[in-house]
Amino acid sequence: GKHRELTIMFTGIIEETGKIKSVSKGMRSVILEIEANKVLEGTIPGDSIAVNGVCLTVTGIGDGYFAADVMPETVRCTGLGTLRNGDRVNLERALPLGGRLGGHIVTGHIDGTGRIAAFEKDDNAVWVTVSAGQDIMKYIIRKGSVAIDGISLTVADVGGGYFRVSVIPHTQSETVLVSKRIGDTVNLENDMLAKYVEAFVSPEKTSGGLSLDFLRENGF
Repeated sequence: GKHRELTIMFTGIIEETGKIKSVSKGMRSVILEIEANKVLEGTIPGDSIAVNGVCLTVTGIGDGYFAADVMPETVRCTGLGTLRNGDRVNLERALPLGGRLGGHIVTGHIDGTGRIAAFEKDDNAVWVTVSAGQDIMKYIIRKGSVAIDGISLTVADVGGGYFRVSVIPHTQSETVLVSKRIGDTVNLENDMLAKYVEAFVSPEKTSGGLSLDFLRENGF
């Protein structure tokens, strides 16, 4: 239900990478079977797992894998429809109530996609440049947060139609980001706070502008 959806959150800290076991394509929908270990612990059908940052509902659990349906709208708005057998994906279980938030608040609802434009090694880190449309870029600010394929990252640099992040060794080894190729599609989720601020200051929402009282009234 709607209440359940609103309470599901992720941290953007990937728990493990899984491997696509099978892809069953319908007319416009897709059923994924994903091999995994850690995210299967305590998981039952109906639970939520973010797959490359996309919140999916577990529909079944087998020996060393889980199944999830990808609705037509999700196929259209994300890169999940391009997955093939053997592809590796970032996995994170939904944050348990009262759990520790290590990254930033990630909903698993993708705002759009971008493309890997460049990789550049910098000692033990890797700079990743992502190109994206204005619908994404309007929320991207230097030192702000962004989730790339479900990975919580800090924006280091912003330009016309692109942004850059620095990926530390731990994130390189625990996710599939740096193993992607130039031109590959990535799922992007903008920082929720940036979207809230835009909603608060938009003329149709408030005529009084953004004030401290207004922020306090809305939970900030």
